[in-house]
Amino acid sequence: MSGANSHDTGLDELVSPVGLEAEGHTPELDLVTGDYTTRMEEVLGLEDEDEDLDFLYQGADSHEASKTYSEQLKGFLQGLDEAVSTQGDTEEEAQVEKELNETETSAYDEPPRVEVSSDRSPSTSSAPFSTFRPGDTSTIFNGSPSKAARPFIHPTISRLRSVVPSQQNKRFSSVSSFPDVSVSPSHFSAISRASSISNLPAHFEAYKESHESPREVFRWAVLRDIGQQIYFPKASSILGSFHGLPTALSANGLICIGTDRGRVLVFDFKQQLKCVCGVDDALSVGPVSALSLSRDHTFLAVGHASGYINLFDVSRPQTPARSVPPTSLAAVASGRKEGHIQGARILSICFVGTRHTAIVSADENGLAFYHSLGKVLFVEATDTLRILGKYPDLVGDMSPSHKVTQSAKGSQPSMNSGEEAIPANRARPRPWKPRKGSTILAMTSLPLGNSGHPTEGYNLVALLTSAKLVIVGLKPSPRTWFRRHRETANELSGSSKWRGCLAWFPSIEPNSDTGEGVSTSRHSNGKASVKAQHLGTRPILAYSWDRTLCLLRVSETIVRQTVQSTKNPEKTMVVEVGKVDLEEVARWSTDTDYLALQWLNIHQVLALTVTHLEVWDVRAAQQVERVPFDVASLSPYLETERSLDHVHIAHCMRVYKGKVFLLGHSELKVGTLLSWADRILSFVEDGDFLSAIDVTRAYYLGTAPGNKMGLPDDPAALRTVVGRRMRDLMTASARYAFAEDRMTDSTHVTPDGRGVDRTSLFEGLVTVCVNACLALDDFEFLFEDLFEYYQSAGIASIFLNQMEPHVLDGTIRSIPPRITQRLIAMHEDRGDLDKAERVIWHIDPDCLDINQAITLCRNSELYDALIYVYTRSLRDFVTPLVDLLGLIRQIQQHRRALRVHHLSDDTSPLPSSADSLERKAPDAYKIYAYLADILSGLTYPSQVPLPPDEAFQAKKDIYAFLFFGRSCVWPVGDGGKLILTSDEEGGVEPTYPYVRLLLRFDSEAFLHAMDIAFEDAYFNDETQGVSRLVVILVLLEILSSPDLSPGDATMLNIFIARNVPKYPQSIHTYMSPSTLHGILVGLATDTDQSTREDRQLATEYLLSVYMPHDGEHIAKLFEDAGFYRILRSWHRQEHKWGPLISTYLHDPDVDPAEVFESLDEVLTTASHAHEGSLPVEVLTTIMDAVPQLLGTGITETAFLIDKHASGSHSQVLESMGTNSSHRQFPYLRCLVEPGALSDDVYWIEPDIRRLPPSRNLDQSSKELYVQLLCKYDSAGVIRCLSSLDNGHFEWDRVISICEQNGVNEAVVWSLDKRGDAMGAFEKLKAVGARLASQVGEHLASEQSGPENTLEIQSSLNELKALGEIGLRLCCEHSDAGVLAGSAVEEMWFCLLSSQIDAVQTVSGFCASTAGEDDPVVMQEQRTLGSLRALVQETFTSLMAMGSSAALSFPHLFKRLVDSASSSRPTSRSSYSEFRLILTGMLESYRGEGDILLITNRLVERDLFTTVQELATRRLQGSRIRAAFCMACKSSLQRHLLSRGPEAKPLRETESSPAEDWVIQLTSGLAYHRRCLPVAVSTILS
Repeated sequence: MSGANSHDTGLDELVSPVGLEAEGHTPELDLVTGDYTTRMEEVLGLEDEDEDLDFLYQGADSHEASKTYSEQLKGFLQGLDEAVSTQGDTEEEAQVEKELNETETSAYDEPPRVEVSSDRSPSTSSAPFSTFRPGDTSTIFNGSPSKAARPFIHPTISRLRSVVPSQQNKRFSSVSSFPDVSVSPSHFSAISRASSISNLPAHFEAYKESHESPREVFRWAVLRDIGQQIYFPKASSILGSFHGLPTALSANGLICIGTDRGRVLVFDFKQQLKCVCGVDDALSVGPVSALSLSRDHTFLAVGHASGYINLFDVSRPQTPARSVPPTSLAAVASGRKEGHIQGARILSICFVGTRHTAIVSADENGLAFYHSLGKVLFVEATDTLRILGKYPDLVGDMSPSHKVTQSAKGSQPSMNSGEEAIPANRARPRPWKPRKGSTILAMTSLPLGNSGHPTEGYNLVALLTSAKLVIVGLKPSPRTWFRRHRETANELSGSSKWRGCLAWFPSIEPNSDTGEGVSTSRHSNGKASVKAQHLGTRPILAYSWDRTLCLLRVSETIVRQTVQSTKNPEKTMVVEVGKVDLEEVARWSTDTDYLALQWLNIHQVLALTVTHLEVWDVRAAQQVERVPFDVASLSPYLETERSLDHVHIAHCMRVYKGKVFLLGHSELKVGTLLSWADRILSFVEDGDFLSAIDVTRAYYLGTAPGNKMGLPDDPAALRTVVGRRMRDLMTASARYAFAEDRMTDSTHVTPDGRGVDRTSLFEGLVTVCVNACLALDDFEFLFEDLFEYYQSAGIASIFLNQMEPHVLDGTIRSIPPRITQRLIAMHEDRGDLDKAERVIWHIDPDCLDINQAITLCRNSELYDALIYVYTRSLRDFVTPLVDLLGLIRQIQQHRRALRVHHLSDDTSPLPSSADSLERKAPDAYKIYAYLADILSGLTYPSQVPLPPDEAFQAKKDIYAFLFFGRSCVWPVGDGGKLILTSDEEGGVEPTYPYVRLLLRFDSEAFLHAMDIAFEDAYFNDETQGVSRLVVILVLLEILSSPDLSPGDATMLNIFIARNVPKYPQSIHTYMSPSTLHGILVGLATDTDQSTREDRQLATEYLLSVYMPHDGEHIAKLFEDAGFYRILRSWHRQEHKWGPLISTYLHDPDVDPAEVFESLDEVLTTASHAHEGSLPVEVLTTIMDAVPQLLGTGITETAFLIDKHASGSHSQVLESMGTNSSHRQFPYLRCLVEPGALSDDVYWIEPDIRRLPPSRNLDQSSKELYVQLLCKYDSAGVIRCLSSLDNGHFEWDRVISICEQNGVNEAVVWSLDKRGDAMGAFEKLKAVGARLASQVGEHLASEQSGPENTLEIQSSLNELKALGEIGLRLCCEHSDAGVLAGSAVEEMWFCLLSSQIDAVQTVSGFCASTAGEDDPVVMQEQRTLGSLRALVQETFTSLMAMGSSAALSFPHLFKRLVDSASSSRPTSRSSYSEFRLILTGMLESYRGEGDILLITNRLVERDLFTTVQELATRRLQGSRIRAAFCMACKSSLQRHLLSRGPEAKPLRETESSPAEDWVIQLTSGLAYHRRCLPVAVSTILS
């Protein structure tokens, strides 16, 4: 292999990867050597083809090039995308495709000049790609379901039960329980040139991970030779060839890169520098801000940041062929000149039509011009026409003396003699602000395609502003053809308002699959207009505002107009006039703003957003590719305003011939969007042929993610193209994998010499080929070619194991018999009989070896498979039934012998065959599933519908056999055997022996199957030998047999009772009432409680068509049987309310929550029926049921009695007994205090807690509740009393009850409530003294222990409660102001004196002299601390009330001291107690003050930190976003441009004139001090 060895080597000299350059030989398929990529080419017979005529290049640099990337794809995948059309057919344009493709292919060999990167990022296309799973093509075959169900032993939920089985349990399970089939297709991937065990994944997980890895969307190549000349200023400066850093890009035929030094570097696609365009003093015109290369690649239009426009001839780049200098506002105002204003940056520039001297340009001020750059007598004669925008109004003087020009050093010499330079010291004009609403976001002219279109003659130009889209035509006369205003222009804010893009796609020759073309207009006479005849596609304009992208299709309409003749005005003539029409064809949105748009081809648009590169399919109007992209890497080296950043980012992305060019900060790269063939070829080149086949299959099925570039639109054509490639891939992959030298070459040798396990390769090959053949619906390759490879290599078991899951899930049913034999024999040899059985009944019967299958099934007792073979291959439906009946008889005989053995005294052991017979019971039960399926017209065990003729014959045969009145011979004819059913050999055979045997073995299972069979349409034809009535009559005969067990009789009764009303015409009409009555009585007299609900449901069915005459007797039977649901229906109809209530009370199936709801509904209905009152018998029933109701729910019972029997509360309370206070309390509470109820009640009316207390209680019941409340919830007594009005209680009785129960705080509150406030406080004082004495006595007691401690704590709690209620009353009276001031003070005095006396009393008992660690001392201190805390709390509340004339704190405090001194004249403890109280209060206030002080300091510190951070940030500098003044647009650092890129900016000094000082805002904008806007100056000042 040869590669590039010097830095001057171009892209076209870079060779293709190994294996892709073979030429001129035909490989031998049986002697394949080398890597997989080479072999794939050889196996598929790829040969070099002549290059397409569109890719010829005959320029000076033409030479023999290696095979291109597209040609490799064409060689491997014939018939690539022909729809991706090019925009031109010149020889140099064709060279672009060839050279860029060589760039891509050479990247694989890592050449020194090209770096290849991949954007393997997740795609967000419509359907994610995933490997095929079994069952994906289930619609292709009518295969059987793959789910293996559990064995049927007995139907725990059958159709005879009260619970209706779900759909999945409707039928019997057919086979034994098997583990889920887990398909784990292995994968062989990455057979590379240096294969090792690491790149041969042996597990499917590795295969799965490889598919879940990010998908490659674009393939990138870095143009390093160009990059070294534009991104390395130091090296270039040393060599004297540095032209500046890149700012703009143009790539269509040549790669043109503008720089910040005003020059343009032009490269060809070999990365060779052809020329440098620019004037001698390039710095004077400013950086390049826009570029455009003519269609023939000969002229280059350049727009500069200063407003200059230069036109260069690429063959003579030293001087501009034409120049358009900027003008001044003064010149414009005088009417002498049109053009861009000095300092207005050119944002867009492009050629118009085929002329090199016709260009359009737009600047940042919203002005757009058409320039016709001609010459008259060798003198430039530029004609400038303004096509959009208005000149800004000047703020300052507009006198001619104030013209804006640059100094001689910083400007290009003026081409017009009418302008004179202004001296440097002349005053400058006042700054002006551009009109933001008219800022041009994008502008482009309609390019010329390879197929002419009538609209090209109009020279259309599209201009996009922040407010509207305008399309103007410059010929035959300038006019506006289209205008659309932005719908959300006023709603947007921020940068989104200033983001918009444009991109034209010209008219091209249509492909066979595009179906596009401009329709021809016709005259009234039917002749087509010559001008409208056109076979190319219509041009399309893509434009975007913020997040919305729209497409407009352009066409021309020819109309006839009558005009006056120019020669003879009296005559008129008809002329044809063209009209440009634009139609919106698509619109969509994304989640971020669009920054740039480019057309990849006629069907795909490339969109650059803030975060991603997106590819949109315009036909489907959907996103097909999306990869993350860092837009910051495209920012050019050009200072600009933030609102216009997207314009210059758009100059950094160009698309030519489907290649994407990106100009970044540090590299220039070119990329290609991978098509479907590229993706497949990438797997092929990596040696991953399994993934290649899988991806091809995904394209065939239409499930592949990403774009479908290169594929036909027609689904049939797509399947034809992709299907052919998929077959070729499978064939080539199989030949390669089984090549003879593959077993010995280096790809299977590891360094340790052990070799490589290639099992995963062969497993994965089978899996992907099976999936591919399923998609193609063609298995010839799979069974004829691929299986032969595996069989020849001796690894047929791998093929069979990988194919088996597809057989079991029903996706593959038709398999050649020779392969079926091998598959069954393989499992038989392994002893895996379960799998062999499942394989047999999943394969099409025509593909089975019947002798092999029957022999295996009979020898191994594989009944599922045996039944399948008999029914589907031999069409024999009775023989399986006979075999299973024989097995049932053996089991029954064994069970009878076992019972006899246990009843006898025989101690001899049972034969060993006994256990084996019992283990066959699950197989015997399969007869019921078989009957259910066959009699319903389904195949057993797959439950696939049988053909109608086979289903009819099968039912007829089975019914004739089962319901034949006696034993019969099978098979019919000579050699048949009499089928017996008796448990005893030689016993008497009963009538209908086979039905009796099935009932005797399991009646419910058999009747379940018959219930399913009854629903089949076979019974609708009464002319058949067996009908529903015949079956019922047979069952009735069997039901009358004396030897039938009670359980079987019950199931027969249930079956008949449920089917009689279902089929009235065929059964009920012929059933006598006596027969139905007997069935009804049989259902009611059964004592088995396990079937009670089933029997009740069957009885309801029967009662729907039969009503017994002796209702009372039947009702008694129903009551004994527990059929309460039926009884409720009867009693409700007859208005028997008492018995109806009893049914709810005695029915065990009624939930407790439903009992009270139902009783409430019944009682309400009964009350309405008797004019609002309940009958006596109903009340009696309710009162008799009170004990049961109370046991169910006390609260619910109370509500029920209060609602319907309100006068019976006393009777209910008495029925509870005197020792049931714990039950009486909740009963009364819900009536007196419904708001205190919990949420755990069964039945409660809506918002019951908001209802008022019940007024149906007598006074004794209320007093009982107060008494119980004192006992169980003493803290809630006051709450209860305060919530009720005075009419509920007698206060004397309440006070007495509370005193008796020791609830003293309630006594105090009640006295105050009655109006005796002073009496209440006297009571408080007395009780407090008594409790204090009790506490002191307990402290002084010599008996210490837990009981003593509890007594002390109890007394302290009572003192605390007294203090709280006393404090509450004092505060209420103080706030109310009803009592006199002396009375209020007296209350406070009583409360405080009582608490202080309690402290002194207890302190008097605390005379212990023990140490502080003594438990007694510690108990005394805790007690005193609690009492003193009460005093402090009272004092705190008193002080919060504030002093007044009626209540003085000093006076009250003095009274307390005097009272304490007089009561204890000889005790010093009184003063010490007051001192401790006051000290504690002061300490409490001091602590609160400290907390406030600390909080204040913390807040101050946080405030200081925040302010300090703000000040620091204000002092920090920020980067200037633009190197020019935002007002006057003059440079702030002219010395920087003259000193080169390494120069440092000069700081402003104090010696500089004040007017030249630079003021920088925090936003990054900078102004001269003299140019500072007035509004900003006001804010700063």
